[in-house]
This record gives sequence, structure tokens and C-alpha cells, in this order.
Amino acid sequence: MIYDIRQTTACTYASPVAHAHHVLRLTPVNRPGQRVQVSSLQIEPEPVQWREGQDFFGNRLTWVALEDAHETLTVKVSARIAVEPFEAPDATGTPAWETVQDEVFASAEMGPMAPAHFLFASRMVSLDPEIRDYARQSFPAGRPILEAAIELTHRINTDMAYEIGATTVTTTPPMSFALRRGVCQDFAHIMISGLRGIGLPAAYVSGYLRTTRPPGAARLQGADAMHAWVMVWCGAEAGWIGFDPTNDMIASDEHIVLATGRDYTDVAPMDGVIIASGGQRIEVSVNVTPVS
Repeated sequence: MIYDIRQTTACTYASPVAHAHHVLRLTPVNRPGQRVQVSSLQIEPEPVQWREGQDFFGNRLTWVALEDAHETLTVKVSARIAVEPFEAPDATGTPAWETVQDEVFASAEMGPMAPAHFLFASRMVSLDPEIRDYARQSFPAGRPILEAAIELTHRINTDMAYEIGATTVTTTPPMSFALRRGVCQDFAHIMISGLRGIGLPAAYVSGYLRTTRPPGAARLQGADAMHAWVMVWCGAEAGWIGFDPTNDMIASDEHIVLATGRDYTDVAPMDGVIIASGGQRIEVSVNVTPVS
């Protein structure tokens, strides 16, 4: 499937910003099963400095500096990306989750997507005992890891209410889990905390969902904004498999990956420092259209 992606991020400030430095994670890169045909990044006002590079996990970073006073900042992303269909392996044929757990702890691999990097607590994901015990219910002794992960995805979707405004970008997994509500970031962080709590690697993924689906198919939650889901290491043979607890599904060719990391702080689309007084308002619009 080929998609045209358009994203606009508009920042409006209460007072003029005299100076700003930003780091953007908004440029897609080629990944397994996904190929970027073309992409562009436009910034207004035009930065006086612009530098690009990659972080440890292979995400594309853009560092920009603005030195003229401005009251608004607009960042536009345009891309055409081809995504290959994903066929999940037989869930009952994947190894027992304890086998995967032992395999990971015995591994000496330390590359960017080595499972060891996604085993422990990170800046926004603590190993909360209550969430660990909740996840553990889906992982009885000897259960195939893919089968268990599918059930955990379903339980989070069933037990959590999707509610915009119930949480913020800084809400921690224990807080959203106690509320039993939140958005895709919260759903993903809860699942990651639970899996890491029982010794299984889980990564955070930011990206996009197809905006409109085929006739008769239900609309996906989070399709009009940036989306987040989880990748779980399911053993050396199956590798990393994506799970979308917000929509109770395995990530498919309707999921377009932008960045991966340990939690939201590794993939935040826009970080930085501004010199100004007063607040700011950020509006994001996303459209993901299949190419005929």
C-alpha cells in the first residue's frame, strides 16, 4: 500500500519568541517493510540554522534555530511511503514467553534494535507493580508469546476508555492506568510497562494511521493525529511485531512508522527551547491518503 502523508504542526505564542532551538523527529526513514519514496519538511519562519542526523535508534533528527522574533511557528511534513502487508505468524506456533525472556537475558547483542534496550524502565515508563500484575494475567506458564500479547492488547483496549483530554503528554503509566482512560500514548505506555515488568522487551512506536478505511470498515481511533503503538520482541524467528492496543489489533499496512524508541520522550515529534513569556497553543492536523 502506498500513502501520501500530510502533517501540519502550528504553534501560536502568547508573546513574540525572541530565540528558539528545536529538534524535530518528523522525517520518515526506510524501515523493514516500509520504504520512503519522497519526503519534505517545511518550516516557517525560515530557520537560520538547519542540521540533520540520526539518533541511536535510527530515527531522523532535524535541529533548527530561529533568531528572528516570531509569534507563530508552522512545520509541514509531506511524504509518500510504501508499506508492505504484514502477515503475522501462527500465534500458537511462537515460543513460550519464558523462552523469549531467557533468550533476551542471555543475548549479548547491543545494536539499535537489540531487545536488551527495551527491557528496563525508561524516562516515562516505570515498572509499576500493579501494571505488571495486570499484564501477568495474560501470561500463564508456557503460553506462546504472540497469543499472550494478543490477549493483553485486547484487555487493555477493553478495560481502558479512549478519551481525549483525560491525560496530558506528561501523564505517567500508573496515573493513566488508575484513571482507566487516556489516548494512544497512554495505552502504549501501559502495555510497555506491563511487558517489561515481566521481563519482555517492548518498544514505543510513533507514526500514522490511514485516515479513511475501506467501505464497511470501522474508523480507527487516532486516525486524524499522530498515533502510537507498541512493538514486542517475539523471539529470534518472529522478531519484532507491532500491537495497537488503542484499536485492539496487530499493526498492519495501515500503520506507518515515523520513529521508534523506549517511550514517548525518545520519539517526541518536536522538542526544544524558546525564549518568550506566556503560554503557547499547538495544533496538529494529519491526513493519510492511500494512493490509487
